[in-house]
Amino acid sequence: MNSPEATTPRSPVGHPLVGFEHSELVYPDGTHALRDVNLTVREGEFVSVVGPSGCGKSTLLRLSAGLESITDGYMQCGADRVGYVFQDATLLPWRTVWDNVALFGELDGVPREDRKHRIAAALATVGLEGFEEHLPHMLSGGMRMRVSLARSLTLDPDLFLFDEPFAALDEITRERLGVELNELFAAKGFAGLFITHSVSEAAFLSNRVLVMSGRPGTIVDEIEVPFDFPRSPDLRFEPEFAEISGRISHSLKGAHS
Repeated sequence: MNSPEATTPRSPVGHPLVGFEHSELVYPDGTHALRDVNLTVREGEFVSVVGPSGCGKSTLLRLSAGLESITDGYMQCGADRVGYVFQDATLLPWRTVWDNVALFGELDGVPREDRKHRIAAALATVGLEGFEEHLPHMLSGGMRMRVSLARSLTLDPDLFLFDEPFAALDEITRERLGVELNELFAAKGFAGLFITHSVSEAAFLSNRVLVMSGRPGTIVDEIEVPFDFPRSPDLRFEPEFAEISGRISHSLKGAHS
């Protein structure tokens, strides 16, 4: 991924872009999805959430995007522009890479010339120059995910929501895309809320890692990750990284019990 010159993003002292206070979600069928959730994501901060399957991690993203509403408590989303990246790349198979990346601008009514500049810049950022006329079936899984990321980059989002975007990829590709996303975050300084089952991935990408309990999901632990951005791939082999990953794993095991 050809990111702009990377710098450490500003400390997360800006206003909250996502905020949950004592938030509850109970579905009409009586399913208690979330209980007493307290969570804040501020400008320039990357937060990952780990927890057992079915605990409500993806529900937090849908709430943050305004796709669902809580049933009690308080929540806000102060972002003007939100990018949403799913586990599946969700590309339209009959549209080329260029036309898939163009989609959000078309839907938002962005003028054609402005849209062209945004698409070209986004494709350059994710390292897909030269693939503009390829169809999705011609791309690897990692390249398709880059297209999905580029599509959201055209929105210049204040807040990125990531729903296990690398879960379906092989480990080598997953780690490489994690490094590239880390560089992109360091360069752009957007806020990120990232859902994952991977402890190592959460620790590598984040300022903070939140651990959720089983359903009804609530935040049971918060682990600070003190390393500067951008982070070298070799960080994963450092004792300090292993110690933080161990703390997350220990907390996650408690959340399962």
